[in-house]
Amino acid sequence: MFCAANTGRLVTKHEIAKKCNASENHLAQVINQLAQLGFLHTQRGRNGGLELGRPADQIVIGEIFRALEAPVPLAECFADVDNTCPLTNSCRLRTALTDAANAFYATLDPITLDALICDNVGLLNLLGPDGSCGRDTSKPELVTG
Repeated sequence: MFCAANTGRLVTKHEIAKKCNASENHLAQVINQLAQLGFLHTQRGRNGGLELGRPADQIVIGEIFRALEAPVPLAECFADVDNTCPLTNSCRLRTALTDAANAFYATLDPITLDALICDNVGLLNLLGPDGSCGRDTSKPELVTG
């Protein structure tokens, strides 16, 4: 969200940590994951930093959560390795939990990063340098669908 509120420039891990009251070590891990998945672009060096890997209106929140959270098993029976649960073949809980997780992600699928940031004055005032989301608001946004 910080990168989306600061488009057009590279931001630093230190800036994000300071504004969001987060650990730089934890941020480094998250930034690395998001960069590997293509959500962020990083640039090393003295003038380095990070920026969105693609436009905010093309980053789907459900996609981010699936990529970062879906591999975590909700219960032992979800693990492909080391599953010793004797109920796995007969238990219906796994299906119910899978359906619930899929419903959670499906709820996030229509939401883009742009939708979370733009027109959110309170958030932009906290995260953005000028209180804008970087979108050219002089032109009306086209809504399709």
